[in-house]
Amino acid sequence: MTTTLAPNVGALKQRDTLRLCTAGSVDDGKSTFVGRLLYDTKSVLADQVESMERTSTDRGFDGMDLSLLVDGLRAEREQGITIDVAYRYFATDKRTFILADTPGHVQYTRNTVTGMSTSQVVVLLIDARHGVVEQTRRHLNVAALLGVRHVVLAVNKIDLVDYDEQVFRDIESEFNQIAARLDITDTTVVPISALKGDNVVERSSNMPWYTGPTVLEVLETVPVATGRADELDFRFPIQYVIREHASDYRGYAGRVKAGSISVGDEIGLPEGRTSTVTQIDTADGPADSAATGDSVTLLLADDIDLARGDLIAGSQRPAATREFDATVVGLTEKDIKPGQMLKLRYGSSLVKARIAAITRTLDLDGVSDFENPESVAMNDIAHITIQTQAELPVEDYAARGAVGNFLLIDQSSGNTLAAGFVGHRLR
Repeated sequence: MTTTLAPNVGALKQRDTLRLCTAGSVDDGKSTFVGRLLYDTKSVLADQVESMERTSTDRGFDGMDLSLLVDGLRAEREQGITIDVAYRYFATDKRTFILADTPGHVQYTRNTVTGMSTSQVVVLLIDARHGVVEQTRRHLNVAALLGVRHVVLAVNKIDLVDYDEQVFRDIESEFNQIAARLDITDTTVVPISALKGDNVVERSSNMPWYTGPTVLEVLETVPVATGRADELDFRFPIQYVIREHASDYRGYAGRVKAGSISVGDEIGLPEGRTSTVTQIDTADGPADSAATGDSVTLLLADDIDLARGDLIAGSQRPAATREFDATVVGLTEKDIKPGQMLKLRYGSSLVKARIAAITRTLDLDGVSDFENPESVAMNDIAHITIQTQAELPVEDYAARGAVGNFLLIDQSSGNTLAAGFVGHRLR
């Protein structure tokens, strides 16, 4: 028996992990879809199923209310909506999944940005009766803003339009046109009924005209990648300088944000200086190299005064500047205004900054942008110009945040006011 099971156990341990995000408008059936995905992949405990069935019966629901497996907050259950980002974990024989379930309401756009920011795939849900709506366009814009390459459109409630192929094809055409304008080229459109289970995990017999994959089949086969971080030039923000005076040890600790480094490589430092990596220390001892995501300590050939916040880079080190354009998402009820002083965290640096200008607030519904607004409010996405007290080696946002992302922080309270991306994105 052990001999028979061993290869399967080994294969399971080597499964890739895919991070995905679900998004959609209110009442598109997103929570039911996630519940169906969990239920049909047998990722729900027996007592949870019993509780769901009991509550469904108490509410007079015909069948199982699968959304009860997802809407965990009391306020969510009472209102029948999703408010906060909830993370769910499930697995199949081929892959493990981390799913961020995000809210559908416009006023929770910031939560949607949070959920999409770490996702490799976004699953958008729309109601087949309503087609592509403003929230669909908004969520596509957010996906483009964050550099998400793979988007799956699940056309839900297809049973309520009698599984009509023409309704599906019209929605598919409109969606693909919008995605193409936003340079999102890897899209898949699937007709589903989350309530009845059509094409979510199991293939539907009600739509012989659809021969494409189910949603789960797409998720199991889409390439798993860490973005382009591995392909970028080396980036290593220093988090801590380790000194041991007895042995003259000086190491620079941090996490590789992009690219890779090997012993003997030449690196670029602030003010145009260069040096060579002589040693790479890890928690398991010395290593010959380090790649994206590795937490290591670098030792250099030259005795150079570096501190937390300084950037060690490869040959394509970004130029330092005190002013740059950016795209920001408002995260709190406190507005951001032109001339406002705040703190900016970029990598491991924390510097004083000023909002030099707010160029426009982006209209993600596709009507018209609002030029020269007086402020950036919560959930707004805006183009701004920032000036910093000290020079920073900033570069355009890339590789799903491996480089080019930052936070704007209130000086008095320490609260995060906005998440930012270097460069004017989406326009």
